[in-house]
Amino acid sequence: MKFLKKLSVVAVSSILTTGFAQAAEPTPEDWFNAGRQTVVDALHLHPVKKHAKNVILFIGDGMGISTITASRIYDGQQKGGHGEENSLSFERFPYLALSKTYSVDQQTPDSAPTMTAMVTGVKTIGDSLSVNQLVAHSEPNAGVVNTNKLTTILEQAKSEGLSVGIVSTARITHATPAATYAHTANRDWEGDSDRPAGATVPDIASQLVDFNINGGIDVALGGGRTRFIPNTITDPEYGVAGKRKDGRNLTTDWTSKHSNAQYVWNKAQFDAIDPKSTDHLLGLFEPSHVHYEADRVAHDKSGEPSLTEMTAKALEILKKNKNGYFLMVEGGRIDHAHHSGNAFRALTDTQQLAAAVQAAVNTTDPEETLIIVTADHSHVFTIGGYPQRGNPILGLTKGVGANTPDLDMLGLPYTTLNYANGTGYTGASNAQPAGSKSFNAANGAWASGSEGHNPTSYTAATGRPLLNAAKVEGSDYLQEAIIPLTAETHAAEDVAIFAKGPKAYLFHGIVEQNVIYHVMAEALGFAKHNEVEDHDDEAHHNK
Repeated sequence: MKFLKKLSVVAVSSILTTGFAQAAEPTPEDWFNAGRQTVVDALHLHPVKKHAKNVILFIGDGMGISTITASRIYDGQQKGGHGEENSLSFERFPYLALSKTYSVDQQTPDSAPTMTAMVTGVKTIGDSLSVNQLVAHSEPNAGVVNTNKLTTILEQAKSEGLSVGIVSTARITHATPAATYAHTANRDWEGDSDRPAGATVPDIASQLVDFNINGGIDVALGGGRTRFIPNTITDPEYGVAGKRKDGRNLTTDWTSKHSNAQYVWNKAQFDAIDPKSTDHLLGLFEPSHVHYEADRVAHDKSGEPSLTEMTAKALEILKKNKNGYFLMVEGGRIDHAHHSGNAFRALTDTQQLAAAVQAAVNTTDPEETLIIVTADHSHVFTIGGYPQRGNPILGLTKGVGANTPDLDMLGLPYTTLNYANGTGYTGASNAQPAGSKSFNAANGAWASGSEGHNPTSYTAATGRPLLNAAKVEGSDYLQEAIIPLTAETHAAEDVAIFAKGPKAYLFHGIVEQNVIYHVMAEALGFAKHNEVEDHDDEAHHNK
């Protein structure tokens, strides 16, 4: 294995995840040389300092660092390797930072203010989409909203003559995609029937179609058909009624408003779209969110494209503009799988997001396209125990050298992946072991100074289940949770930012989430340098 001396850690990862590593484990010298090669590679990095022609912003909704780690391992194990040394496509990007996700009024945020921060440069309150913190939650008055709306990077791009697109596996009117083009004080007002009586703020779906800057939005692909069709029309795929009460059919409004415009709702129609002759494309592939990637092929009645396919089609249309483009791509169902307590679908949807990122990397010029991959927030998703290397990430924890699963204090096996709260609650201990007098079972607290007590047995109230590999590695298994909730919650820790391309080097350290907007604005040449002090401007220093 001497040849590994000249390979980077990425190359080592590639070898280890092909299955070859099972027969030829790298030696200590190989590990050392690969680590050194990573430093050598870093010494030869050349930041792209010129402006970007294009920006692609990928959002893994709810894709916290533990989700990335688990998905990396899962992806590597699917390729036949141990998994731990694997890298998802965006993990190979050269520039990284951490993003602080809190909103103006939330320690643990929702997707509306977090995405608003990323696309406007301003933090706001929970549930608000691209309006400032001065607007009260659920403000119904359009005048108040318009006075306090925040300009988004998508709106700026369109004003500057760039093409713009939005792709999501969630409803295209859901919080993350909506923040790029809509302004409202309630993220739930997706269709006109979702608003209270008397509200004059336009619903989110109509804001997408009525978007009127320089010819409107060029590409919008995702789910959410029922918010676009009237309640007098039934959905073409499932026969459910539309949700609009105003009588508008926004899908026909789209095609009549734009030139060279198409509306599609199934994969056959999507595949038939010729990017060369299509300038405006609206694709709505489900009444609500599109299917999880694991279910997409088997369960979609009429077929729907993958996130990778939607991303590729959007880029083919947008890149026709010689001025450039801005594209936002969201892996929205990572978040939904976590809320359901289902790690399998969270990991497989993250895997699909990584594939979409790779497709974008493969079809763009790194000298002219800034690609950013990040998350709006995290989830209370944990990786624990002491499993041996290569242990199935969805499986039962087995320690180093063990052939059988590790056991908890009840004598039961447990999984490596779990949630701090959510739907997977199975019961807790109702009695502490003898000798643990310092534990107060009523308030669940240890007396001061007794945190190091090591009990030897527990009695279960309702009892943890006796788990087996077939159950926990199945696609429908819900990982166990400590606190019973109808849905698992977001988490408040920082999330990662990965970047490559022009101005990507501006990401470093721990930053406020709204800095993401400012890097994109700088990259596209939209930043207003006269409003802030530019410490890198020689003219400034010479004054």
